[in-house]
Amino acid sequence: MTAIATRDFDYADGATACRGWLCLPEGLSAPAPAVLMAPAFQGVIPGMKANAEKLAATGRPVLLLDPYGVEEMAKDVDPMVRMQGMVADRAGLRARLLAALDAFKALPEIDAGRIAAAGYCFGGLCALDLARAAPEGLVGAVSLHGVFTPNPLPANPISAKVLVLHGWDDPLATPDTVLALATELTEAGADWQIHAYGQTVHAFTTPGANTPGRAMYSPDADRRSFQAMGNFLGEVLDA
Repeated sequence: MTAIATRDFDYADGATACRGWLCLPEGLSAPAPAVLMAPAFQGVIPGMKANAEKLAATGRPVLLLDPYGVEEMAKDVDPMVRMQGMVADRAGLRARLLAALDAFKALPEIDAGRIAAAGYCFGGLCALDLARAAPEGLVGAVSLHGVFTPNPLPANPISAKVLVLHGWDDPLATPDTVLALATELTEAGADWQIHAYGQTVHAFTTPGANTPGRAMYSPDADRRSFQAMGNFLGEVLDA
């Protein structure tokens, strides 16, 4: 594993101040292909920072983006309610995601033409929404136990390759929504893969998740999905 340097990363979406978590491998040959990571519904919390650091330790720069903004995160609000507000405003969410992407691309360490998105839970939806937005330089998107709420914005062709890592028994992403996503990706012309893990529900990469039938950590699915993501990132970023 590669040693990494980490720090807060401040940027803005219009008037909204955001604070992500930047992880840069030491000895990086810049500019380097990189990963923009979107967190689960809780936002930029220690567990999500750990995910970003784990991926960065494989040698890839990673920015864990802030989907809510500094002011919103300081409020005493149920994180689920906060997430639902963002999901209800997909145009606003897209703008927030693209602001993070633009700030990341502006760093001298980053190859702006080779960036992949990745995200967990709500962050999986964010990664898919970035692929749907088809911004320049985005070459891949990975959803890990993501939610597949349809995006009502006008559809674009999807040029980024897409990898969906999914617990088949996830009650938040039922088989009919998986099929609907596959149909959408096909119609958008995407190069897509869906890996489904049997006997696996939501939050399978989250140590401590322990709600049977709904959200449970799975060491096997965690290990397999991290390897699958690494293989995919090698394909889209290192080609």
